[in-house]
Amino acid sequence: MIPIEAIRIKPIHRFTDEEQHELGECGYSSNAKYKVTKIENEERTTIDIQLVELEAPYHKEYTDSEDDLELYSKIAPMGYSLGAYIGTRLIGVVIAEEIKWNNTVLIWHFQVSEDYRRMHVGKQLMDELVRLAEGNGIRAINLETQNTNVNAIRFYRKCGFEIEGIDLSYYTNDDVVDGEVAIFMKRKIGQIGQAFK
Repeated sequence: MIPIEAIRIKPIHRFTDEEQHELGECGYSSNAKYKVTKIENEERTTIDIQLVELEAPYHKEYTDSEDDLELYSKIAPMGYSLGAYIGTRLIGVVIAEEIKWNNTVLIWHFQVSEDYRRMHVGKQLMDELVRLAEGNGIRAINLETQNTNVNAIRFYRKCGFEIEGIDLSYYTNDDVVDGEVAIFMKRKIGQIGQAFK
């Protein structure tokens, strides 16, 4: 494990194609998912999520589109985007934007280079984002992930985030059937949230 003191977290004011390439591919694998079910009638609507093991691992790899990278390059100079560095090498990034109307920060992109995962790089990035938001009087940090990305949900929970929303058709009209459902999580500033191990 690399020493924590070797990692430097600092603001970034740009995020280029080259830097995204340096971080490597985006993606994850999972042996479980949060199964989402909805029961609706006139009196009540219930949406339930339950962790279930998968018969076969779920793998997802993706590359940010040109539109994504253009958006990140516009958001990076706004003051809530951070990079994790060892020397001059970028090993992690959070691209986030202040949403003024509701006094929150929205995380658009969070990534740690595969070679540096499980070494507290992501935790340091998130801790610094929380400090920055808190120092600026922000009330909460929001993000979106997928029910199939169990490791990300566990990580965000350890960072004080809680599930606050589910969108059953965020990606397609068949999200629940196809197995990838949007999960929205929030970290309220000044609150630790529930402890999940």
